[in-house]
Amino acid sequence: MNLILFDQNRKNLLPFTYTRPIAEFRCGILTLSEKWSKRVSEASVSYLTERYLSEKYPTKYAALNYYINGSILANNELTEATKALQEGELLFDPMTEKVLAFCSAMQLNSIEESPKGFNKVPFSLPYLCIDNIWDIFAKNGKAIEEDFELLTAGRTSQPLDETCTHIGNQLFIEEGAKVQAAILNSTSGPIYIGKNAEVMEGSVVRGGLVLCEGAALKLATKVYGPTTVGPHSKIGGEVSNSVLFGYSNKGHDGFLGNSVLGEWCNLGADTNVSNLKNNYAEIKLWNFEKMGFKATGLQFCGMMMGDHSKSGINTMFNTATVVGVSANIYGGGFPRNFIPSFAWGGAEKWMVYRFDKAMEVADKVMERRSIKLDEVEIAILKHVFEETTTQRNF
Repeated sequence: MNLILFDQNRKNLLPFTYTRPIAEFRCGILTLSEKWSKRVSEASVSYLTERYLSEKYPTKYAALNYYINGSILANNELTEATKALQEGELLFDPMTEKVLAFCSAMQLNSIEESPKGFNKVPFSLPYLCIDNIWDIFAKNGKAIEEDFELLTAGRTSQPLDETCTHIGNQLFIEEGAKVQAAILNSTSGPIYIGKNAEVMEGSVVRGGLVLCEGAALKLATKVYGPTTVGPHSKIGGEVSNSVLFGYSNKGHDGFLGNSVLGEWCNLGADTNVSNLKNNYAEIKLWNFEKMGFKATGLQFCGMMMGDHSKSGINTMFNTATVVGVSANIYGGGFPRNFIPSFAWGGAEKWMVYRFDKAMEVADKVMERRSIKLDEVEIAILKHVFEETTTQRNF
């Protein structure tokens, strides 16, 4: 099967869609694209996304294509319904009229070209979907459970080191992982320790927790689930119900709750993120499509931070702060709760983070993980820099 995961409602999911298709979001253990590739054997998976992202995330066509809404989290029932589609059929949610998938021989260049006249097939069973950026952490618990079942079925976990204490029966440790002198409680959600991941001594975990490949909990880390630590990311201090996509670090003391960090982010020592307003009021979060604040219906929401953004030591973030791509935040006091891409400064003063300087930092950061900042990645970040110029009205 040739699966093409298309972007829809992309502006509502910024800043994370500035640098990736929606299907490259991580929620649970796997990214949304990985969920499809794991469930559809021998499938080819590609993307239908913005033109400036298409060199890194190209579209691959075949004689027959299954176009799938990239914001949908695959489950068994939805996968089977998609596989059963015939050419000219469209799978949809009758409650919301959301298009879930359709089958066509056409080679579409954008989802707006979707032809009319499909035979509509209703799908009324439960499924998860990322409609808003806060859904990434809000739906992470259920996503962890579904991925845990998928990845561990019929397999045997590596044994837990005898220096650890484990309560519950939902623990899986992959080959090469290292867990010592930790307390793990999986009664409230699965705990998945990925390949070559590490839980250092003194850490206390209440699931669900995901440590992806090469990720780490530093000494005496406290984690409240459901939390996902993406590949080669590190966390320390206290973390609750948060998702790190990958290659990002919160390596020191400080609190992070109900938050999402993209890739290549770093929070300096004792960075603290508020996730509850003092008056316990409903959270409103900056929305790029609206270019204003949008009600979330949530009482708890911390920070949404785009790729390559950083905070200095002792930085304090307001409840429901949105940070764009490649911002550098530091200094005393609370900075504004919308920080544009390529902003440099803090509560007292802001200026534009020069693109050449930002690329120098990104190159050094990625080089530490033996990954090259290539021309394709630079072109994407340059596009983001230019697209967000009007947001930096300091």
